[in-house]
Amino acid sequence: MSDLTYYAIGDVHGELAKLDELLRFIREDAVRRKVTHRVVFLGDLIDRGPDSRSVIERVMAMCESGEAIAVKGNHEELMLHACANTESIGVYWWAENGGDETILSYVRVNGYADDFRDAIDKAHIAWLRALPVMIRDEERGLVFVHGGIDPQTFPNCSDELRMWTRSQKFFRSERWPEREELRDVIVVHGHTPTADFEPELERRRINVDTGACFGGPLTAVVLAPGEKPRFLRAA
Repeated sequence: MSDLTYYAIGDVHGELAKLDELLRFIREDAVRRKVTHRVVFLGDLIDRGPDSRSVIERVMAMCESGEAIAVKGNHEELMLHACANTESIGVYWWAENGGDETILSYVRVNGYADDFRDAIDKAHIAWLRALPVMIRDEERGLVFVHGGIDPQTFPNCSDELRMWTRSQKFFRSERWPEREELRDVIVVHGHTPTADFEPELERRRINVDTGACFGGPLTAVVLAPGEKPRFLRAA
């Protein structure tokens, strides 16, 4: 995978129009530079925005064609828990965190009778459940994950931490311990929207959640072999 140019996209959150525009920019960029590319989705495809079902359809098709890979975010985990369990707390927690908009995006297409779960495509649930929580290109030192890592225990962090962490131990990457497992590692993540809608670029950590569902752009970091990271945005 070392010759690939990666385009890692932050939290989409149901913003289909921004996603389609960003994908157009990515494909144009890859053609112009004559590179073999792969799109990496960093999780939280769903919730809050208006078109979560269509976003999943789009990303599933890209992954099946080989153009993209994806990791699971905490919002996918919330959805999976709400769909698999009937207790009200999990459903309420998902609904309060953007799940209502996701359910509506499915109901508009599929309708439902008594249970919202009947509106959600079974193939989508199966695909989301099978997503990994971390993808690595070890040759290039790239770690793609939704939330982050624990620099004390990487690569043996829990799945929950990889999807949910906002620990200062992770964010202060200049203070990570000197461990062989972290040598030349760059963690590419989303999950924590930046206050100024700009991506964060550090030597060992790149955050591309620029608040697409809060009025910010949808951002991708371009990771080409031997080049400095750069960014593409769709407003």
